[in-house]
Amino acid sequence: MRLCADWSIIMANVSVLGAGSWGLGLALLLNNNGHNVTVWSVLKDEVDMLQTEREHKRCLPGVKIPDSITISGDTENVINSADVLVLAVASPYTRSTAKLIAPFVKEGQIIVNVAKGVEEHTLLTLCQIVEEEIPCAKVAVLSGPSHAEEVSRGIPTTCVIGAHEKATAEYLQNIFMSDVFRVYTSPDMLGICIGGALKNVIALAAGIADGLGYGDNTKAALITRGNAEITRLGVAMGANPHTFAGLSGIGDLIVTCASMHSRNRRAGILIGKGYTKDEAMKEVQMVVEGVFSAKAALELSKKYNIEMPIVEQVNKVLFEDKPAAEAVKELMLRDKKIEIDNSEWK
Repeated sequence: MRLCADWSIIMANVSVLGAGSWGLGLALLLNNNGHNVTVWSVLKDEVDMLQTEREHKRCLPGVKIPDSITISGDTENVINSADVLVLAVASPYTRSTAKLIAPFVKEGQIIVNVAKGVEEHTLLTLCQIVEEEIPCAKVAVLSGPSHAEEVSRGIPTTCVIGAHEKATAEYLQNIFMSDVFRVYTSPDMLGICIGGALKNVIALAAGIADGLGYGDNTKAALITRGNAEITRLGVAMGANPHTFAGLSGIGDLIVTCASMHSRNRRAGILIGKGYTKDEAMKEVQMVVEGVFSAKAALELSKKYNIEMPIVEQVNKVLFEDKPAAEAVKELMLRDKKIEIDNSEWK
């Protein structure tokens, strides 16, 4: 296990629920850290494929899964044998997966949610969904600028663990941390979840701008003003404003808006070029989380009476067939504003 001398060495049984790119990337990290790792999928064909080929050619092509990682579809055994459960299913399946595993989760068992989203009809974060469905568990969140394609290959990455209890956060920090994966801790689970979910909506906007042929100036504006929108909403909901200046806020927002690893940016590029949202998602061949969080983000802005013009225009492009160029023009021609709220002239 690759740890510095002053770190606590913890050997854990970890079950990763979800065999997509992020689940597999974290499984490889945890395996390299010396833990006993099992990857679970509800899809029998996926389990059979991974057991046979030891590679997910669609999600993580070229990345081999070592024999030391167990692949399983046995839900009860995978849950019962774990000290820590890493919930890595795509956000639309968080509630159904939580319902499925709930009968087998033990009192106080730790569940780390690593997906990002807000449920449309309840406006709950994914961690809140897990807490609702599995009240006996200790729920935590891992987030930050962390593409699976890079984590799986050992490229240096930094994230943050959020938990209600400091001891839980520090325990997980020791489990995930390595010489290529630095982990900070935070008590602000709500802020981490909101930042992670809404950055996907802004990344769609950044991709749309790229698809329209706009430049770095446009993207910088979308990132900066997008973070302002996310921060305003998060603070209104009770989150710490400093969280949005951290890894799960501006850090994750920058990487998701700028990288071609980002499925949200890639989908946005296609939409900017004239694809419908359904055509774009089909082309990307992965769950585009921002599409599923966009409506929820807009509803949250209305619930908390927060102005979120970028989120509003993304919704109009996605769900009302508004031309992307027209949406950008409308953003540019909004009423004049002061940049920093509550600022006063001397």
